Amino acid sequence: MTPTVAALREAEILSPLDEHFARSIARIGGEARPEVLLAAALLSRHVGNGHVCLDVTRLAEGTALVGDRDASLPPLAWPTRDAWCALLQSSPLVGGHADVTPLVLDEAGRLYLRRYWVHQAQLAAAIQARAAQTDTDGDRAWLTATVNRLWPPDPDRAGDLDRQRMAGLMALHRRFLVISGGPGTGKTFTVVKILALLIEDAVQRGQRPLRITLVAPTGKAAARLAEAIRQTKPTLPCSGVITAAIPDEAATIHRCLGSVAGSTTRFRHNADNPLLTDVLLVDEASMVDLALMARLLDAAPPPARVLLLGDEDQLASVEAGAVLGDICNSGAPRSYSRRLVESMAAFTEDRLPGLSVHSPSEVTGIWDCIVRLTRSYRYGSDSGIGALARAINAGDSAAALAILDSTAYPDVALVAPPTDGRLNAALHDAVVRGFTPYLHESDPAARLHAFERFRVLCAHRRGWDGVDWINRQIEAALRAAGMIGDDGRLYVGQPIIITRNDYQLGLFNGDIGVVVRDPVRADAFVAFFIAADGAARALSPALLPPHETVFAMSVHKSQGSEFDEVAVLLPQHVSPVVSRELLYTAVTRARRAVIIHATREMVTHAITHRIERASGLRDLLWG
Repeated sequence: MTPTVAALREAEILSPLDEHFARSIARIGGEARPEVLLAAALLSRHVGNGHVCLDVTRLAEGTALVGDRDASLPPLAWPTRDAWCALLQSSPLVGGHADVTPLVLDEAGRLYLRRYWVHQAQLAAAIQARAAQTDTDGDRAWLTATVNRLWPPDPDRAGDLDRQRMAGLMALHRRFLVISGGPGTGKTFTVVKILALLIEDAVQRGQRPLRITLVAPTGKAAARLAEAIRQTKPTLPCSGVITAAIPDEAATIHRCLGSVAGSTTRFRHNADNPLLTDVLLVDEASMVDLALMARLLDAAPPPARVLLLGDEDQLASVEAGAVLGDICNSGAPRSYSRRLVESMAAFTEDRLPGLSVHSPSEVTGIWDCIVRLTRSYRYGSDSGIGALARAINAGDSAAALAILDSTAYPDVALVAPPTDGRLNAALHDAVVRGFTPYLHESDPAARLHAFERFRVLCAHRRGWDGVDWINRQIEAALRAAGMIGDDGRLYVGQPIIITRNDYQLGLFNGDIGVVVRDPVRADAFVAFFIAADGAARALSPALLPPHETVFAMSVHKSQGSEFDEVAVLLPQHVSPVVSRELLYTAVTRARRAVIIHATREMVTHAITHRIERASGLRDLLWG
């Protein structure tokens, strides 16, 4: 089959928007060759699927997907890579750095929308510039004593402690640092100590107080970051002056940058009007897309330190790009060579000869400005969740299924999924049991707290196993059990999630509230939320930005959240959405128990299918 725009539209690989985009720019640029139109339409589709570019080489070789329905397509006779690139290079739609064409083709055969090519180049340059900046060493005796006070030697956790110490040293030495690690590895605990170290260093040098900015991609993530810092500060072995200087309020990235007239792409703060900050801490960095990360670093003043926290193994952002994954993907194995490890240990010994550092062979996961924390303090050695997460990340589906089958791990299980659009007995019982504590609470704040105990996570939004339908089925089950009323569109106990930021109301995408009776008018409802600072808020439902019921939520939406128990619902049929990253993200949302509702074949598919987003950022950083 010869691929054309019309043929791929008929196969529903391309959307009407993809076709309209290609034909519009072709008409404006005077381009009529079908291969160029096809490349432009496919580029639009790839960006819509989260890719930064269209990798012409991989597409021509048949190793890149073009859409969600590839499995049902006959073999496609793509143009050869060289022929396609030659056509694109001669097109008036395609140009280079100094041009103003809508498309850019790089030397590796990757086709970009110009704005994404610019974002990628700017972000790579910003990261490299900060990573190259080094600060002069201060008082070595003071630094040795301070690091040993913040991270006191502990033989039982020496390797992990060395990584945390190294993160602190690198934060002082460089202007860019990534701390990557799974749930419970102490990322926030480590970075709070790093903030204390930076503040103490500034005081010791006689500098002015540091201005520290805390941001996260969603309101929920910002609230969790602020809460974690508030809980950690009292445990620090520091003076009250130092802990008081550590901020414990966080904002969304959009709010920090200052959206202009409600725009999602224009902000008050940029390179010409930078943020007033000395340290910019970004939590849940895996959720930040290319364009937003580029704008954030553009707005960070050049002398400021940028600290990124996240889990590189989690799902990437909903929008285009996989920034954290690209930054962390050096192309080398994660346990680096002894020579590189010893060079980092030598760096430490040269600056801090009195600092206790464990055997260099155990200081793994550190490379340049990246520190990986690998020891989970949430999942012990007997944790099925921890063992399952490791097997998923290793791509070992046989080990994962064995863990799910084993009676040695009662905190994880695999059960058959629903098959007829209704909750099966296992999921029905889990839903009624899981939401009973939440619905039996009468106090709204206590009810919201109880709501974090259980959640159903879905891979899809649509279909019998999607968020929309499963929410309706859960409501029907709870109504039949007499746990919620039938009051119409709104009802007491209805959990809702905000799906669009509203800066005037201070509600953000991902914020969760609950519908309760209006304490003044018994025939009316209010939506109850707890703000990031812990304050209670009751708002009229009529004032709320777009929102939806959230007994079940997508795995993407669950990022940055934690629950005692989760039920993970995978679809019946193979889908590109179901991947290793999605299953790992879903499983690690749970603290105590995970029940996966899926076939064994779907679990195997998820673990063996990785999402690879086309991008040139890794090559710019590591090439």
